[in-house]
Amino acid sequence: MRHYQKTFRLNEMTRVFQNSLLQAKTRYQLLATVIVNIITFGHGVGVGWLSPTLTRIQAPDSPLDFAVNIDEISWLGSMIGLGNLAGNLAIAFLLERTGRKFCIYLLAGPYACLWILVYCASNVGYLYTARFLCGFTGGALYIVVPIFISEVADPSIRGALSSVMMMYFNFGVLAGYTMSTYLPYHVVPIVGIMLPIAYFFASLMLPETAPYLLKRSQLNAAEKSFRYYTNQQGGVTSKAQFEDLRSAVLLQQSQSTSHLSYKDLITKPALKAFGAAAVLCAGLELSNVYSFINYMSDIFTSSGSLLDVNTCTIIIGVVQIIGVYTSTIFVDIVGRRFLMLISTLGVGIGCIAFGCFTYFAEHYDLSQFNWLPLALMILIIYFANIGINSLFCLVMVELFPSKIRSLATSMSLIWMSLLIFCTLKLFPYLMHNWGISITMWFSATWSLLTFIYFLLFLPETKGKSMIED
Repeated sequence: MRHYQKTFRLNEMTRVFQNSLLQAKTRYQLLATVIVNIITFGHGVGVGWLSPTLTRIQAPDSPLDFAVNIDEISWLGSMIGLGNLAGNLAIAFLLERTGRKFCIYLLAGPYACLWILVYCASNVGYLYTARFLCGFTGGALYIVVPIFISEVADPSIRGALSSVMMMYFNFGVLAGYTMSTYLPYHVVPIVGIMLPIAYFFASLMLPETAPYLLKRSQLNAAEKSFRYYTNQQGGVTSKAQFEDLRSAVLLQQSQSTSHLSYKDLITKPALKAFGAAAVLCAGLELSNVYSFINYMSDIFTSSGSLLDVNTCTIIIGVVQIIGVYTSTIFVDIVGRRFLMLISTLGVGIGCIAFGCFTYFAEHYDLSQFNWLPLALMILIIYFANIGINSLFCLVMVELFPSKIRSLATSMSLIWMSLLIFCTLKLFPYLMHNWGISITMWFSATWSLLTFIYFLLFLPETKGKSMIED
């Protein structure tokens, strides 16, 4: 019996090792994921930069030569949504025409310009344009990076590699929070511009994805790409696996007797996927998780917390990373659907509790509980990052049939970009006119409605083929 238990444990350890991210055949898939997510990290820095900077540029000793009012603050927040929309449209047009690799290169340009504008800002228009470019980079990368990763990753680790994307984003947000809090205003863009330079040169080594090359009938290049990403130099196994991939792509193309048309977008599977993607985007944005990240310092100020608001903001940045790491560990074990359900339910309950605290704090002396806003926001952000915030790109890509995946993902992210613009534009006014309590209850309502929809209709996509529907 004891020998059996030891053998069982050894087999379990072997299985875990074989499925790990560090095994030989997935080594270059991990390397590619790290490289393309340098820009995701940079985008996070650009997003996180805003919250402490808003506090700084509204102070009497502002480092800028101009003042900003609440209307300009709302535009500063929301311009990232318009940039997202432009990035979605640009990449939707280019992705199938120029390939994944070219689109990955393209991301470095607007991101570098963002920091040049921040450094040179002489009026608020510079900052508007910088935030627009930050949004453009995000809107583009949230389409091309998940598709790139899904096409190079082994199905057994695709969920983990895709979740790493949001971990990079959250590390970037934390870095943006920290640098904007402790570094002088004009030092931050000098540090920030180093990221797109490193990203561009590192990405030069990555080949185009094999599925895209096969669609373009570039057989030799596709085989080289496949061998690179699977770390195989040839042999029977490599040939057989490549032929399986080629057959799947050819089958997909043979089923497409004509070019993509509107009829492909209104099939039953496509409409179900569009419905789920629309709710996914609405749940993420209308629950105001993204607004919390952008306006975190203002939220803590409004909550009545006596703790330093920038310190609280940095703590939240750490919590985001822990949440995404949790998601990375469990996404390929318990599946996407379970994490989405836990996430939306947790965010909803957390927002209700936060709103109740701030409501009662207006009528009673709760100063002995001044730590509670931070504790509740930690719970909200943690639950958001184990599911809906970390997995939305992965789930969205996996929801759609392969024939319409690129176009449908772009269309869904255009919808999300409009929601980002609206929520970031309105959030300061909601806080100002409704108060923080009603704003949090509004967020809770949408999060719980999303939970109900996911419970009833969201399919599990773990292990789904990216070639076969």
